[in-house]
Amino acid sequence: MAPASLNERERAELQSTVAIGWIVVTDSDAAPFGQLLLDGRHVLAADEPRMVGGQDSGPGPYELLLMALGACTAMTLRMYATRKQLPLERVLVRLKHDKVHAEDCINCEQSTALIDRIDRQIELFGPLDDAQRRRLIEIADKCPVHRTLESRVDIRTALVPAA
Repeated sequence: MAPASLNERERAELQSTVAIGWIVVTDSDAAPFGQLLLDGRHVLAADEPRMVGGQDSGPGPYELLLMALGACTAMTLRMYATRKQLPLERVLVRLKHDKVHAEDCINCEQSTALIDRIDRQIELFGPLDDAQRRRLIEIADKCPVHRTLESRVDIRTALVPAA
């Protein structure tokens, strides 16, 4: 069964119900996997690529995750550089996600256990000295999304009745 998509009025109505700090995700008309992501102010799209049956109408879930980490990294570096009056002109962050074999997984049943790996490359533009560049790279690891990804996350799922 194809997902029922929202018309413009229904989407605006749903958007108006999004409480601060919450995100709402619902089917879009990009069947079968397309989703609308609402935060009360913005509407984004997510989808799977065509090669796995999606319509490629937006980034996939892992791409959105990497975008969040990249944006947080760049924003954190910008805030720090501004506060410290560093001559940082521009930040460019490249990210890639892979599942890789854990080389030394102590509690794994097999040595072929997979773990998530995110490769992050940061380019800092501007007349920064080596000490400033090193400090900015240290600060990059302090961005809130980075800290969240490295911490243990407690996700609580509840089934609520459809309206």
